Order: sequence, then structure tokens, then C-alpha cells
Amino acid sequence: MFSKDKILTTLSSVIHPGTGKDLVTLGIVSDIKSDENGISMVLTPEKSNDPFISSVRSTIVKTLKESLGPDAFVNEIKIEPRVTVGKKHQEKPREILPYVKNIIAVSSGKGGVGKTTVAVNLAISLAKKGFRVGLLDADVFGPSVPKMFNEENYRPEVKRENDMDRILPLVKYGVRVLSTGFFVDPKDAVIWRGPMASNFLKQMIMQGEWGELDFFLVDLPPGTSDIHLTLVQEVPVTGAIVVTTPQEVALADAVKGISMFRTEKIDVPVLGLVENMSWFTPAELPSNKYYIFGKDGGKKLAEKMEVELLGQIPLVQSICEGSDKGSPVALDDSITGNAFLELSDRLLLSIDKRNRELKPTHKVQITI
Repeated sequence: MFSKDKILTTLSSVIHPGTGKDLVTLGIVSDIKSDENGISMVLTPEKSNDPFISSVRSTIVKTLKESLGPDAFVNEIKIEPRVTVGKKHQEKPREILPYVKNIIAVSSGKGGVGKTTVAVNLAISLAKKGFRVGLLDADVFGPSVPKMFNEENYRPEVKRENDMDRILPLVKYGVRVLSTGFFVDPKDAVIWRGPMASNFLKQMIMQGEWGELDFFLVDLPPGTSDIHLTLVQEVPVTGAIVVTTPQEVALADAVKGISMFRTEKIDVPVLGLVENMSWFTPAELPSNKYYIFGKDGGKKLAEKMEVELLGQIPLVQSICEGSDKGSPVALDDSITGNAFLELSDRLLLSIDKRNRELKPTHKVQITI
């Protein structure tokens, strides 16, 4: 356990990018606690939509570990914006997911490019940085999130609250998780028509006990489908990530995915592109790179489509093995684990920029 003064002294080195002042001078840190569960505190930014608060939070976690040592585990950092007395018009919370700050769609133009692997490891990486993270497996017909969390036999509890059944997500690796796979036998195929799948997705979004989240990641099915339309019609999506491999066929489908989010009716900002399986590096030759699926295809596509390349993830055996065993590589302090941490860093910057420069996304109204 660490004293409050010691923690405050450490936090005095954390600078708020928007003001150029440290957090202690700004007076935005309060309720500091340190016990066997870790360090917790409350941040009270002056603006409710402070675009820098996510990066500040990430810096706090990093700085405490670097200054106080590996035992400086951050349990919780609550964000409670200051309330201006006498303000007439308060922004009303959303009816659905009212306490979720950023809703991120993780998509791919085609299957087999590692979209779910990216979504799972990204969620865990953000949780490791101290953020509150939720992950919804919306790949209704091919849910693989349960296997990656080694929870294929998990069945969510349901509680009755305010005349509504609330579904309690799995909480593992610091992430709240719901998936279609939690409700069906792993051996059974999900044979539903489009409306049934869409309604089930709505149920997991509306009835899930998600609570307060900094990031809500939605792992979408490959391609473009009813599920994508249902998501953007039900909730205001902050932005989308598109996952691809360097192969020409995958890149061609990634273009369609990016174009879908950019259509006038949907108009969801594309936060960036993730190139998976960028190169193969054998364990015995760690400095060698073999471009099995082509070189820099994702980088070239990002430049062509004018989107940010958030990261290039190598094809490494440990990523596949970790996913199969329910122990994602983002949990490890390794080269591949750090690749996802770096990906999450770039994603945080992209979200900060999006929230700073663009208006909040609204639910999509699509009429036929």
C-alpha cells in the first residue's frame, strides 16, 4: 500500500495535454485510496467531454507503475466531470448504454483475417491500462469470443430489475463480455433468420448489465449485414476499426467495409485500419520477417483510403495458441503482447482526435 502523499507526488509529474499543467495543480484528483485491491481515485475534469481524459488516465497508470514499482496496481479511476451549478440544459444520458463513453465497432470485409483476435486482445490491452472495457461478440452465427476467453461453458446469470431481466456479463481479464456463444451449445449451429439475429443483438445491448464503461467494443460479423445496420440504428457508434490482411482479396473487401461506414446514411467515422498477419517470424529466427501474404498491403490501402494505419500485427504462433487456449497474448509481457498494447495506444490517440474534431455520432435512421 502507498500513502496518499506519495501518490500525489507521483501524479504531479502527469501533465494534462490541453492545459499544460499537472493534475495536482489543476486540482482534478480526489478520493485517493490504496489498499490490498490496488490504487483507486477520482478524476474531475472541468469539461464533461474532455478529449484528453482518456490519454491522461492511461498516463496515470503508466506513471504510477514506473515510479512506484510493479506493485502499484491501479484498481479503478473514476471520471466524474464537475457539475456547473445553475446550468439550465443538462445533457441527458442515452436511453441505451447511458454510461458508456465510446462505442467502437470492430469489423472486417471478410472472414479469416483475425478480426476477433484483434478485438479480444485490444479489449484486454485497454483494460490493462486501467480503462473500464466491455466486449460484445456480435458475430451471432460464428461466435469465437467464448473460446478465446476459455469460457465456452459459461452461462450468464439473469436478474430481475425494474420489471426487466438484466443479463450479467462474464467479467474476465478486466473485461465485461457477452456473446451468443454463452447461450447456445458450442456444438450446435445457430440457424436464425436475419430479424432473429438482430433482435438477439438488441437484447444483449439493451439488457446487458454493462454499467459504466470507457470503451464498449463490438465484434461484428465479417462483411456487411443486418447486424451492422442494427448496431448503428440502436446506438451512436463513436467509430469503427477495420481489420484486414495484406492479401489483395482481403484488401478489396476491406475497401467495402470502410465504404459502408462512410456512406451518407451511416456516416460513422473510421478510426483506422489494422493489418493482421503482416509477416511471419519463426521463433528460431526472431529478427527475420517473411511476407507470406504480401508486404504493406494494409499500409498502402490506408494511404489510398485516407485512414490511419493503427498497427501491423505479425503472424506468430503464440497468438494462435493463446487464442485457442483462452489465454490471449495481450496478457503477456512479450513482443506480440506489446504489439497490441501499442495498437491500443494508437487507438486512444485516434479516439481522442475524433472526439476533439468531430461532432458526436447519432443513431442512424434508415428507412426503406
